[in-house]
Amino acid sequence: MKTTMNSLLGAVVLGLAVASVSATANASIRLPVEQMSAVPSLAPLLQRIKTAVVTVAITGRPLAERNGKGQRARRSVGTQDLPADPQIRASGSGVIIDAQAGLILTNNHVINGANDIIVTLADGRELVAKRVGSDPSTDVAIIKVQAQDLTEMPIGNSDALEVGDFVLAIGNPFQIGQTVTSGIVSGLHRTNVGIEEYEDFIQTDAAIYPGNSGGALVNLHGELIGINTAFIGATSSHPGLGFAIPINMVRLIADQLLKYGEVRRGRLGIAFEDQAPSRIRGLAGPAIAPVIVKVDKGSSAAGAGLKPGDVVSELARILVRDTSDLRNRMGLLSVGDVAELTVIREGRPMVIRATIADGLNSAR
Repeated sequence: MKTTMNSLLGAVVLGLAVASVSATANASIRLPVEQMSAVPSLAPLLQRIKTAVVTVAITGRPLAERNGKGQRARRSVGTQDLPADPQIRASGSGVIIDAQAGLILTNNHVINGANDIIVTLADGRELVAKRVGSDPSTDVAIIKVQAQDLTEMPIGNSDALEVGDFVLAIGNPFQIGQTVTSGIVSGLHRTNVGIEEYEDFIQTDAAIYPGNSGGALVNLHGELIGINTAFIGATSSHPGLGFAIPINMVRLIADQLLKYGEVRRGRLGIAFEDQAPSRIRGLAGPAIAPVIVKVDKGSSAAGAGLKPGDVVSELARILVRDTSDLRNRMGLLSVGDVAELTVIREGRPMVIRATIADGLNSAR
């Protein structure tokens, strides 16, 4: 009798918990779950988008990399242990973004050093891919295949993400087949990971393993909001911290890769560093903003009127968080683009427009 009563109480508590979750979900956002045998499931959503995620395999010599702090920053690429074979086989993932053109997003480090690139679709077809373009500084690459009946992933807006949003990571870890993990957005605008030259990562606790590189990070609308690229701190019992490149950043890079086959970064001719809050206390803007410490003679920055001591508070009318944020956003501008900088000079804001000039492959 006691056992029966405990079972009934457990069922009631479970029912209340499910009802509470449902009520909360309905009050805030309609989750894309459907009832399957009375159990909520994300399977219908995944059925619509998972065939847009492919396996990308190469033969070549992928290079191991470390982050700037000396600790291991693991690229999520799977490699077979073939020490006697000069051709190292490696695999990662990719996301189809244009079914008609056969365009696939992946990471630069997935195809870096590749002699051959083979894409395996969800239906088992193996296709030879060619490199369209890649950018080592942001770890973004585009490859292309020729095939019919491809599925493309809808593109979302990574700028709309908030910490706590639910996300799914889709890829091919350990070469065991397509795998989906779930989690939340754990952090945004991570710039101190030390993996790339330009960093603005989405951090997630959705498990990212070797082989997930180049795969999709999606929201609960089934939209691509990031390209998975690396993880750190993984142990045998914990996947560690996963990082993805925001899709809005990827799209800006992809536009240049499709147009030029590379990213044509120009030069503005300034150097800057973070300024103490006391420098801009009482003024509108971020608590810590970059201050220009050097303007090169004859540069477009000098011609536009920028001066040492100017505090940069906005770029394109959007607040600048710190030097990393400014550097990343400047790095997405190409030769000929106009950088609209709001600077604070002698306590007064002013807008200065400077054209990105051809020069060193630097955003500064």
